[in-house]
Amino acid sequence: MVTDCATEIEGNDLMQFNVGSIAVPASCTEFKITLKHVGKLAAAVMGHNVVIAEASDVQAVNTDGLAAGPDAGYVKPGDARIVAHTELIGGGQATFVSFPVSKIQGDGYEFFCSFPGHAALMKGTITVGK
Repeated sequence: MVTDCATEIEGNDLMQFNVGSIAVPASCTEFKITLKHVGKLAAAVMGHNVVIAEASDVQAVNTDGLAAGPDAGYVKPGDARIVAHTELIGGGQATFVSFPVSKIQGDGYEFFCSFPGHAALMKGTITVGK
Protein backbone atom coordinates (compact mmCIF):
# COMPACT_ATOMS: atom_id res chain seq x y z
CA MET A 1 0.00 0.00 0.00
CA VAL A 2 1.28 3.44 -0.92
CA THR A 3 1.00 6.21 1.69
CA ASP A 4 2.51 9.70 1.51
CA CYS A 5 4.80 8.91 -1.44
CA ALA A 6 6.19 5.81 0.27
CA THR A 7 5.57 2.09 0.47
CA GLU A 8 6.88 -0.93 2.32
CA ILE A 9 7.81 -4.29 0.86
CA GLU A 10 8.46 -7.44 2.87
CA GLY A 11 10.77 -10.21 1.69
CA ASN A 12 10.90 -13.61 3.38
CA ASP A 13 12.93 -16.82 3.54
CA LEU A 14 10.70 -18.41 0.85
CA MET A 15 11.98 -15.97 -1.83
CA GLN A 16 8.77 -13.96 -1.91
CA PHE A 17 7.87 -10.28 -1.83
CA ASN A 18 4.47 -9.48 -0.32
CA VAL A 19 3.83 -6.93 -3.10
CA GLY A 20 3.43 -7.61 -6.83
CA SER A 21 2.95 -4.05 -8.03
CA ILE A 22 3.54 -0.50 -6.87
CA ALA A 23 1.50 2.44 -8.14
CA VAL A 24 3.29 5.70 -7.40
CA PRO A 25 0.92 8.69 -7.16
CA ALA A 26 1.59 11.24 -9.93
CA SER A 27 1.61 13.98 -7.27
CA CYS A 28 4.86 12.59 -5.76
CA THR A 29 8.21 14.09 -6.73
CA GLU A 30 10.23 11.69 -4.54
CA PHE A 31 9.26 8.13 -3.64
CA LYS A 32 10.57 5.97 -0.81
CA ILE A 33 10.57 2.17 -0.73
CA THR A 34 11.30 0.47 2.58
CA LEU A 35 12.33 -3.19 2.43
CA LYS A 36 11.87 -5.37 5.50
CA HIS A 37 13.32 -8.88 5.54
CA VAL A 38 10.86 -10.75 7.75
CA GLY A 39 12.76 -14.03 7.51
CA LYS A 40 15.53 -15.37 9.71
CA LEU A 41 18.27 -16.34 7.25
CA ALA A 42 21.42 -14.25 6.86
CA ALA A 43 22.11 -12.03 3.84
CA ALA A 44 24.79 -14.44 2.58
CA VAL A 45 22.20 -17.25 2.39
CA MET A 46 18.89 -15.52 1.64
CA GLY A 47 19.66 -11.84 1.13
CA HIS A 48 17.16 -9.49 -0.44
CA ASN A 49 17.26 -6.09 -2.05
CA VAL A 50 14.98 -4.04 -4.27
CA VAL A 51 16.32 -2.95 -7.65
CA ILE A 52 14.25 -0.84 -10.07
CA ALA A 53 14.92 -0.84 -13.81
CA GLU A 54 13.09 -0.90 -17.12
CA ALA A 55 11.63 -4.35 -17.72
CA SER A 56 13.68 -4.69 -20.91
CA ASP A 57 16.89 -4.21 -18.87
CA VAL A 58 16.08 -6.47 -15.91
CA GLN A 59 17.81 -9.59 -17.24
CA ALA A 60 21.01 -7.72 -18.16
CA VAL A 61 21.03 -5.74 -14.89
CA ASN A 62 20.57 -9.00 -13.00
CA THR A 63 23.37 -10.74 -14.96
CA ASP A 64 25.76 -7.83 -14.35
CA GLY A 65 24.76 -7.78 -10.68
CA LEU A 66 25.58 -11.46 -10.36
CA ALA A 67 29.02 -10.79 -11.85
CA ALA A 68 29.51 -7.88 -9.40
CA GLY A 69 29.10 -10.40 -6.59
CA PRO A 70 28.09 -10.31 -2.93
CA ASP A 71 30.48 -7.52 -1.92
CA ALA A 72 28.60 -5.20 -4.29
CA GLY A 73 25.21 -6.47 -3.07
CA TYR A 74 24.68 -8.11 -6.48
CA VAL A 75 24.34 -4.66 -8.07
CA LYS A 76 26.87 -3.49 -10.66
CA PRO A 77 28.35 -0.22 -9.32
CA GLY A 78 27.39 2.80 -11.40
CA ASP A 79 24.91 0.89 -13.59
CA ALA A 80 23.01 3.68 -15.41
CA ARG A 81 20.13 1.30 -16.21
CA ILE A 82 19.19 1.14 -12.52
CA VAL A 83 16.65 3.73 -11.39
CA ALA A 84 17.30 2.99 -7.71
CA HIS A 85 18.25 0.12 -5.41
CA THR A 86 18.46 -0.73 -1.73
CA GLU A 87 21.34 -2.43 -0.02
CA LEU A 88 21.26 -6.22 0.38
CA ILE A 89 19.88 -7.26 3.77
CA GLY A 90 19.32 -10.46 5.74
CA GLY A 91 16.63 -11.71 8.10
CA GLY A 92 15.36 -9.23 10.66
CA GLN A 93 16.89 -6.24 8.87
CA ALA A 94 15.34 -3.28 7.07
CA THR A 95 16.60 -0.72 4.56
CA PHE A 96 15.16 1.90 2.24
CA VAL A 97 15.81 3.88 -0.91
CA SER A 98 14.35 7.17 -2.12
CA PHE A 99 14.45 8.32 -5.73
CA PRO A 100 13.01 11.03 -7.99
CA VAL A 101 9.72 9.87 -9.50
CA SER A 102 10.77 11.57 -12.76
CA LYS A 103 13.20 8.67 -13.32
CA ILE A 104 10.21 6.43 -14.13
CA GLN A 105 8.98 7.51 -17.55
CA GLY A 106 5.90 5.63 -18.75
CA ASP A 107 5.09 1.99 -18.15
CA GLY A 108 7.48 -0.92 -18.40
CA TYR A 109 9.43 -0.64 -15.13
CA GLU A 110 9.93 -3.45 -12.66
CA PHE A 111 11.31 -3.94 -9.19
CA PHE A 112 13.14 -7.15 -8.35
CA CYS A 113 15.61 -8.80 -5.99
CA SER A 114 19.05 -9.24 -7.59
CA PHE A 115 20.28 -11.95 -5.17
CA PRO A 116 21.23 -14.95 -7.37
CA GLY A 117 18.13 -16.82 -8.51
CA HIS A 118 15.62 -14.57 -6.76
CA ALA A 119 14.45 -12.34 -9.63
CA ALA A 120 12.39 -15.17 -11.15
CA LEU A 121 10.01 -15.06 -8.15
CA MET A 122 10.76 -11.77 -6.41
CA LYS A 123 9.59 -9.14 -8.86
CA GLY A 124 6.76 -6.80 -9.68
CA THR A 125 5.78 -3.75 -11.69
CA ILE A 126 6.15 -0.14 -10.69
CA THR A 127 4.14 2.58 -12.41
CA VAL A 128 3.41 6.26 -11.93
CA GLY A 129 -0.24 7.31 -11.95
CA LYS A 130 -1.53 9.63 -14.63
